[in-house]
Amino acid sequence: MQIAIQGIPGSFHHQVALNVFGADAGILGFRIFEEVAKSVSKGEAGFGVLAIENSIAGAILPNYELIDRYNLRIKDEYYLPISHNLMALPGQEIDDLLEVRSHPMALLQCKKFFGNLPAIQLIDDVDTASVAKRISEEKLLGIGAIASKTAAKTYDLEILAEDIQTVKNNFTRFIILQKDDVDLDFIPNKASIKVTVKNAKGILAKLLTMMSEYGLDLSKIQSIPVIEKPWEYAFFMDTQFEDYVAFQRAIQEINNNFGEVKIFGEYLNRK
Repeated sequence: MQIAIQGIPGSFHHQVALNVFGADAGILGFRIFEEVAKSVSKGEAGFGVLAIENSIAGAILPNYELIDRYNLRIKDEYYLPISHNLMALPGQEIDDLLEVRSHPMALLQCKKFFGNLPAIQLIDDVDTASVAKRISEEKLLGIGAIASKTAAKTYDLEILAEDIQTVKNNFTRFIILQKDDVDLDFIPNKASIKVTVKNAKGILAKLLTMMSEYGLDLSKIQSIPVIEKPWEYAFFMDTQFEDYVAFQRAIQEINNNFGEVKIFGEYLNRK
């Protein structure tokens, strides 16, 4: 089984893939999120792991768009506690560092820690673990990485400071993607959908009221403009519910009276 991830061994995506699919799963690492979506869409990978939101930094909106554009399905979700650690070559100390590189999200989550270290320049990079790997392979002095403890162990780096994220109770929500529709052998209690609403006065307020009346609790709503239709909007929504039949009726109601709905996935709430 091939699992597509963004990043390399030691990355958080890699850790989720191992936790969900086991150590025997084959890993296909890609540089950017779109390559993950494309790989699953083409059938090169049976599943993909994609970060979708963080408890500190919020939603990764472009990844919702990738799910939609590549017509992928959400099989499941996974919440990973995030521990960011500052690391460098053995023998280095924090005072030796001129630069610290990592994924922009990781840098954002550790901003307070570096507020007390103005001499260190923070530089965006593609992935947390790839920076750790580069430091190790190229023996880069004066440069630190923010990555997982697994990455430090994998690439023989020394951890200079542990758990440097601003909020210690820090989680990233990942979704498990596949190309085909998911065969449900359970009753779901959560769904991810896209609603493209009609251009009518008060339509969103009426839509949200209707969904509430059917017992749907929105845990996430993100708006995007409909490119080919100026001043019209679509909404990516995550909704939780106790009554699956009521959810199905609400979806029918949306299609009949509010616009068009696309279901990305129906699954179990793992939070």
